[in-house]
Amino acid sequence: MKILFCNYEYPPIGGGGGVINAALAEELAKRHEVTVLTSQGLDLPAQDLINDVSIIRVPVFFRHRYAAANFPSLLAFLPSGVRSGKRLLNKRSFDIINTHFALPSGPVGNALARYAAIPNVLSVHGGDLYDPSKWSSPHKHSILRGWIRHLINRADFVVGQSKNTLENMRKYYGDKADSALIPLGIVRPPVVSGSREEFGLPIDSTLLITVGRLVARKAVDQLVTAMQTIKPGKTTLVILGSGPQEAALQEQVSSLGLGDHVRFVGQVSDTQKVKLLRLADIYVSTSQHEGFGLVFLEAMAEGLPIVCYDFGGQTDFLEDGCTGRLIALNDLDGFVRGVQQLMESKEERLLMGRENRDRVEGFFIDTCAARYEHVFEQVISAAKLTL
Repeated sequence: MKILFCNYEYPPIGGGGGVINAALAEELAKRHEVTVLTSQGLDLPAQDLINDVSIIRVPVFFRHRYAAANFPSLLAFLPSGVRSGKRLLNKRSFDIINTHFALPSGPVGNALARYAAIPNVLSVHGGDLYDPSKWSSPHKHSILRGWIRHLINRADFVVGQSKNTLENMRKYYGDKADSALIPLGIVRPPVVSGSREEFGLPIDSTLLITVGRLVARKAVDQLVTAMQTIKPGKTTLVILGSGPQEAALQEQVSSLGLGDHVRFVGQVSDTQKVKLLRLADIYVSTSQHEGFGLVFLEAMAEGLPIVCYDFGGQTDFLEDGCTGRLIALNDLDGFVRGVQQLMESKEERLLMGRENRDRVEGFFIDTCAARYEHVFEQVISAAKLTL
């Protein structure tokens, strides 16, 4: 197949949605011809070839951070993506478009599919439909709800990454008969090892770790607050990631006198991330909502028990008492108790770690890609029958 992915974010720009798109594209490129249309900015080359994936980056001008977008850059992707996409389609033919995120990628993928008369599979990631931490979340605005409803109806097929994502689609945007759940997948982690000394981390401390963009939805400030009561002096919280909340979080750590117990690592390479996960004892997250929660799989692959809230797509594969602790949303006292219980029982942590390693076997990228491949084949065949 000749596959065109349309996604405003693609590594090194963006978060989990771009990361999974890259993993999916590179896995499918082993058997198919794969091209990605994405945004440029930050002095990235306009064209690239990475692991047999052809990458076309269109200028958006206004993006200033790798980790987080802003409204001007999101809006700029619409005309820029359509214009560059049409030029691409005039030069090359494709069998199918797979558009990731209802907004802002959705209008671009829909326009290009109509222009080239090829089918479009729309992949919704959760935050593009529902983000309770943002006033701009589409589910809160009738115009945006109507726009997304139109894009969903125009798509030939819709893929949701979790039950929660599909439930939110149906609740706020209407049902879509031609839709399916395809869980995300991660690349098998490299065989690497590191030491706490390498990262300047205390050897005798219980290491809690969280990974993600430092944005309001992740509510990392709750983790910092929790560190005041999670066995002070015996625990270290490692925060991987960067974003617009970073300065405020560092100020919070300083004001609470937690400088010795909270470490900001920033953005690191995938290899460094794996090393740090392997050095940790417990993965923690106070995120207000995850459409899926790719990083939970990464933590599971390293045998970490997970403490997080019970709201979001992660509830498809996390189970209270088996994979760690699932806590009621924003019950920070309960969250602290859950972490402390695991800190006090190494045996329970090890049992949960083994369970997580077993569960994650069904969530590697080859399985995810095979399911997408099957959907693409079905949609292409159905489109040919209508010609």
